[in-house]
Amino acid sequence: MAHDIDREVAELREMTVAQLRVRHQQVSGTPVRSPHKEHLVRRIAWCLQALAEGGLSHRARRRAEELACDADLLARRPQSPAASTAGTTAMPYRDPRLPPPGTLLVRCYRRQTLQVKVLEQGFEYDDRIYRSLTAVAKQITGKHWNGYHFFGLSKRKQQT
Repeated sequence: MAHDIDREVAELREMTVAQLRVRHQQVSGTPVRSPHKEHLVRRIAWCLQALAEGGLSHRARRRAEELACDADLLARRPQSPAASTAGTTAMPYRDPRLPPPGTLLVRCYRRQTLQVKVLEQGFEYDDRIYRSLTAVAKQITGKHWNGYHFFGLSKRKQQT
């Protein structure tokens, strides 16, 4: 029996992707859209082996269904440890290159002294609030700039 499966798998490797799709439909009863030849060969080989030797046990199928039901729990990324602690709220990520809120960033550009105020959420320039330093730099120059680089904040502060 195993010899027949080995022979059939060897024949599968000689088939085209279109032929493999048809063979998969014949063996499993379900259509497949995969264009990956090796993947199709493996799926068909598994189906042939399952047909010849009986496939998964009832217990294994039940366990797989249980795991599939729990899979939705893994669809979301885990919360940070600070957020999972009861009664506390997580602090949003703040880039360590940024100075504390309230700081004025000063930059000379084309003979003008520019001042940008760092806020808790965003940056204030010319009586407007911007979400990022890059947006401020683009407003000033008319071109895309890395905001940290434009304002001289591109080097991370070293931990002491």
